[in-house]
Amino acid sequence: MSRRRVVITGLGTVSPLGLKMQETWDNLLQGISGASEVTSFDASEHGTKFACTVSNFEPEQHFSKLEARRYDPFTQFLLAAGDEAVADSGLDMATEDPQRAGCIVGTGIGGIIELERTKEVAMAKGVRRVSPFFIPKMIVNSGAGQAAIRFNLQGTSFSTVSACASSGHAIAMAARAIQWGEAEIILTGGSEAATSSLGMAGFSAMKALSVRNDDPKRASRPFDKTRDGFVMGEGSTCLVLEELEHARARGARIYAEFVGYGSTDDAHHITAPKEDGSGPMRAMQLALQDGCLNPEDVDYVNAHGTSTQLNDRIETLALKHVFGDRAYKVPVSSIKSMVGHLLGASGAIELAVSAKTICEGKIPPTINYEVPDPDCDLDYVPNEARESDVKVVISNSLGFGGHNTCLAIQRFEG
Repeated sequence: MSRRRVVITGLGTVSPLGLKMQETWDNLLQGISGASEVTSFDASEHGTKFACTVSNFEPEQHFSKLEARRYDPFTQFLLAAGDEAVADSGLDMATEDPQRAGCIVGTGIGGIIELERTKEVAMAKGVRRVSPFFIPKMIVNSGAGQAAIRFNLQGTSFSTVSACASSGHAIAMAARAIQWGEAEIILTGGSEAATSSLGMAGFSAMKALSVRNDDPKRASRPFDKTRDGFVMGEGSTCLVLEELEHARARGARIYAEFVGYGSTDDAHHITAPKEDGSGPMRAMQLALQDGCLNPEDVDYVNAHGTSTQLNDRIETLALKHVFGDRAYKVPVSSIKSMVGHLLGASGAIELAVSAKTICEGKIPPTINYEVPDPDCDLDYVPNEARESDVKVVISNSLGFGGHNTCLAIQRFEG
């Protein structure tokens, strides 16, 4: 059986730049930073006191009080983004075969906020006061499970966990399920809500976070020589992937076609990338090969671009290995400069933005790019969005554990 074609027909997000996809997109093009002082907990003793958090999210606008009590914030974000993505796709799930529809979503950490809250209750009041909702709220697959319940998705449903590559893997597995004939529709993407006291303390202890506490909005500066770490982000992005003929039959609007996927591991170090960039290089090459693409076909790279010294330098090196001299002519940008690092959800928001880039011919910038780094000398679309005729995009996600994914999408042309 020939491989079936997969298209993106719906997008939804809850992000530090907006509670809807269009609001987030508009703010990205304006180069707005979502970073601000953390107010959800007392960060006075933390080395890093700021993050890119979701503001003005009101659970009661999406769930009943009972439902909200049963969902950790990462699940709340996911279901809200899923609501938008399904509505955006124009699907009426009541008329679809639920056994041919699934849900595959990624998260790096899952319900850490519920974990912290429950530990405090147990320490203060005793273990008998632990809620029966604790485990169902905390486990990382609860997002996929609750989304399957909400949208009656009875086909393949699971969660992927591979640190910052989690939603890259989820989206790829969703595409594969459709390509191989297992489903017609998959709700996919990722969600993360780890800007908690413990979450931020852990990353801070690793010296992974920026400490520009006096200027949070200028802290995330991918590829800039003065970068000093990433900025924590949170939120969720969902995409509806659909088999092409199924989408055509209902007259769906198509954002882009999913064409390629590459996945590798550095097999080097649990947190540090391999110095030669061979892992992400091979992931990109495999994605191009899978999509029957050549390096010359790529019009834009949505980079992982975390704003850490090692990642940005090594991702740049990998791009040079893949594109050769043409690496200097391909626009590369990192939206983490604006939304922060959404950890396991980063690949999802970045692919959604890549799809919007193809549709609208606008590349979001890398903001806070001020001091060139000799080791990072490509075209990072500095500080201002750029109009460009973009047909093919690759999007990278590189995670702790050495996990690398690359997703390739292209303009749908029939």
